[in-house]
Amino acid sequence: MAFLPPHGPMRQQPQSPPPTYIPTKPSVSYIIDCINQNTYVWLINGEGFWFYPTRIEYGEVSGYRWNGAFWMFYGIDPRFIDAVACNPFPTLY
Repeated sequence: MAFLPPHGPMRQQPQSPPPTYIPTKPSVSYIIDCINQNTYVWLINGEGFWFYPTRIEYGEVSGYRWNGAFWMFYGIDPRFIDAVACNPFPTLY
Protein backbone atom coordinates (compact mmCIF):
# COMPACT_ATOMS: atom_id res chain seq x y z
CA MET A 1 0.00 0.00 0.00
CA ALA A 2 1.35 3.43 -0.92
CA PHE A 3 1.25 6.40 1.44
CA LEU A 4 0.20 9.23 -0.86
CA PRO A 5 -0.41 12.87 0.04
CA PRO A 6 -4.06 13.87 0.26
CA HIS A 7 -5.47 16.20 -2.37
CA GLY A 8 -7.68 19.25 -2.07
CA PRO A 9 -7.41 22.88 -1.04
CA MET A 10 -6.74 22.13 2.65
CA ARG A 11 -3.83 19.77 1.89
CA GLN A 12 -1.66 21.76 -0.52
CA GLN A 13 2.06 21.98 0.02
CA PRO A 14 3.71 25.38 0.55
CA GLN A 15 4.63 27.31 -2.58
CA SER A 16 7.86 28.81 -1.21
CA PRO A 17 10.83 27.63 0.87
CA PRO A 18 10.82 27.97 4.66
CA PRO A 19 12.75 30.73 6.45
CA THR A 20 16.54 30.48 6.33
CA TYR A 21 16.98 30.77 10.11
CA ILE A 22 16.39 28.29 12.93
CA PRO A 23 14.10 29.76 15.60
CA THR A 24 14.72 29.57 19.32
CA LYS A 25 13.48 26.33 20.82
CA PRO A 26 10.54 27.05 23.16
CA SER A 27 10.20 25.34 26.54
CA VAL A 28 6.50 24.59 25.90
CA SER A 29 4.92 24.10 22.47
CA TYR A 30 2.05 22.34 20.75
CA ILE A 31 2.00 21.15 17.14
CA ILE A 32 -1.74 21.92 16.87
CA ASP A 33 -0.89 25.65 17.16
CA CYS A 34 1.21 25.37 14.00
CA ILE A 35 -1.23 23.76 11.57
CA ASN A 36 -0.80 25.11 8.01
CA GLN A 37 2.25 27.18 8.98
CA ASN A 38 6.00 26.88 8.46
CA THR A 39 7.09 25.09 11.62
CA TYR A 40 10.52 24.16 12.91
CA VAL A 41 10.43 20.73 14.57
CA TRP A 42 12.90 19.30 17.07
CA LEU A 43 12.70 15.53 17.53
CA ILE A 44 13.58 13.72 20.76
CA ASN A 45 16.68 12.29 19.02
CA GLY A 46 18.03 15.85 18.51
CA GLU A 47 17.23 16.12 14.79
CA GLY A 48 15.58 19.34 13.60
CA PHE A 49 13.89 20.33 10.34
CA TRP A 50 11.33 22.64 8.72
CA PHE A 51 7.87 21.12 8.46
CA TYR A 52 4.49 22.34 7.19
CA PRO A 53 1.83 20.33 9.10
CA THR A 54 -1.49 19.95 7.29
CA ARG A 55 -3.17 17.19 9.29
CA ILE A 56 -3.05 16.17 12.93
CA GLU A 57 -4.73 13.04 14.21
CA TYR A 58 -4.24 10.73 17.15
CA GLY A 59 -0.89 9.02 16.59
CA GLU A 60 0.01 10.91 13.40
CA VAL A 61 1.09 14.33 12.20
CA SER A 62 1.38 14.68 8.44
CA GLY A 63 2.31 17.45 6.09
CA TYR A 64 5.38 18.49 4.13
CA ARG A 65 9.02 18.35 5.21
CA TRP A 66 11.66 20.60 3.64
CA ASN A 67 14.62 18.53 2.43
CA GLY A 68 16.81 21.51 1.51
CA ALA A 69 15.60 21.72 -2.10
CA PHE A 70 11.84 21.05 -2.11
CA TRP A 71 8.89 20.02 0.08
CA MET A 72 8.23 16.27 0.45
CA PHE A 73 5.11 14.68 1.92
CA TYR A 74 5.97 13.37 5.38
CA GLY A 75 4.25 11.81 8.36
CA ILE A 76 5.50 11.32 11.91
CA ASP A 77 4.31 9.96 15.23
CA PRO A 78 3.85 12.99 17.56
CA ARG A 79 5.48 11.05 20.42
CA PHE A 80 8.82 11.62 18.64
CA ILE A 81 8.41 15.42 18.64
CA ASP A 82 10.25 17.24 21.43
CA ALA A 83 9.30 20.85 20.54
CA VAL A 84 7.98 22.99 17.69
CA ALA A 85 8.21 26.67 16.80
CA CYS A 86 6.10 28.59 14.30
CA ASN A 87 5.33 32.28 13.68
CA PRO A 88 3.72 33.77 15.52
CA PHE A 89 5.12 31.68 18.32
CA PRO A 90 2.38 29.70 20.08
CA THR A 91 1.05 31.13 23.30
CA LEU A 92 -0.95 29.60 26.08
CA TYR A 93 -4.28 31.29 26.80
